[in-house]
Amino acid sequence: MRDRRGGRRRGRGTGAVPARFRRRILTAASPLERLLIIMVVVALGGIGAGSLLPNLSPKIGKVSGLTAASGPAADALAKLTVDDAQNASGYDRDAFGYRETDDDGNGCDIREDILARDLKDVRYKAATGPGACQVKSGVLDDPYTGKTIHFMRGVDTSAAVQIDHVVALENAWASGARNWDTAKRRRFGNDPYNLLAVDGPANQEKGSASAAYWLPTNGSYRCEYVARQIGVKSTYGLTVTTAEKDAMLAVLHTCPAQQIP
Repeated sequence: MRDRRGGRRRGRGTGAVPARFRRRILTAASPLERLLIIMVVVALGGIGAGSLLPNLSPKIGKVSGLTAASGPAADALAKLTVDDAQNASGYDRDAFGYRETDDDGNGCDIREDILARDLKDVRYKAATGPGACQVKSGVLDDPYTGKTIHFMRGVDTSAAVQIDHVVALENAWASGARNWDTAKRRRFGNDPYNLLAVDGPANQEKGSASAAYWLPTNGSYRCEYVARQIGVKSTYGLTVTTAEKDAMLAVLHTCPAQQIP
């Protein structure tokens, strides 16, 4: 998957979990010890339950209640099809036509539209003409990290704010989009509902990872993040893996009233 500057990037199998914690979890003497390690790490912050759940015994997760959740978002998740045989072979980012459409006819691609939507104190490149919808500067309250980012358009500065596909394109391909026609893939690739302006490094760290392997370090945003992924997958009929579903449930366990955005 190409990053916002043209290189390729792929999701990590273990998300943002430091190696020392992965080793402790994988070599734990018992499932209960694994659970205790995970609970301590999550309590310390900075690491999402989703990136740890793949190493947790499913039985212990269910018994502990870690993957039990209720509420509107959890109800929507329960309706998604579980597919543990997802296949990303043949994936091509270009098949989604990202930034190749101008559905609102304002003369700018979807990146400019999302920047204008998500940033505050937006200033444009020009008052009229082709640059009138191109964002020159603005302030982002980044949902993924909780940081305030002062965006300035430029060769060396634009990548500080990137546009993330909340359900990553490669994940979408593996969970159903490989079977879509071109029009539906292009609609998905440029759907504002699945797009957020976010911290560039956080977006690169996420790569193509699902909630099973990556969650925002900003804990206060995790419920909405997972709920938006569920909403997108519901809208487009995409599937989830067991690990992905359990990670989402672990997050929603903390916010039973969570709605689908």
